[in-house]
Amino acid sequence: MNIDWAALGQVFGVSLVATVALVGLFTLGIVGTSRRTRTQPDGTATVTAPGSLARTGAYVCYGLCLAAVAYGIHLIVA
Repeated sequence: MNIDWAALGQVFGVSLVATVALVGLFTLGIVGTSRRTRTQPDGTATVTAPGSLARTGAYVCYGLCLAAVAYGIHLIVA
């Protein structure tokens, strides 16, 4: 049995980069849709919803994650 170490290294590298990118995109989506708590000087806390630009960016991140997962499933099935 002969192992092509260069090809194995390439598969590992591409898998690592794709995984980090996908997790990063999903994390940006979560941050974009999360509510923020701010403490006022008098000690009270206010909760603010994300703005429309942050929410739109989060939905774009979620869409890119969905496209990457769909492409991966397509590669496995085809």
